[in-house]
Amino acid sequence: MKDYIIPEGLYYTKEHLWVKVEGKNATVGITDFGQFQLGDVVFVELPKVNTSIESGDKVATVESIKAAIDVFSPLTGKIVNVNTDLNDDPQLINTDPYTDGWIYELEMSDISEMEDLMIAEDYKTYIEEEDTEEDDEEEE
Repeated sequence: MKDYIIPEGLYYTKEHLWVKVEGKNATVGITDFGQFQLGDVVFVELPKVNTSIESGDKVATVESIKAAIDVFSPLTGKIVNVNTDLNDDPQLINTDPYTDGWIYELEMSDISEMEDLMIAEDYKTYIEEEDTEEDDEEEE
């Protein structure tokens, strides 16, 4: 398995999103594993600032040379900021997924939803299992 970057102190989803919490705000992006699976990102459709969203709502679309995926919010709240740098340089998701490649920031309205997210160690175990399943499928 490739060594994916999985920073401590962030939260993770099974859909390969990372969440950085600062007070009531949470910044969301695609993990290193997620961007690797996607391939070269060529376009990002960002959400609109001041939009209220529920956990599970589609908030963005990310297109790569391999596929287009919808990004569903792991948290409920109001979008307070989006990364407009992705309009000119969508590959920031590939080159710097945890810093310059973030997608949006929201003000959380239900902090208890954080309990549904994984910490770094749990996410690492999760992607190791997922990576192993993919290897098994390729061998069949």
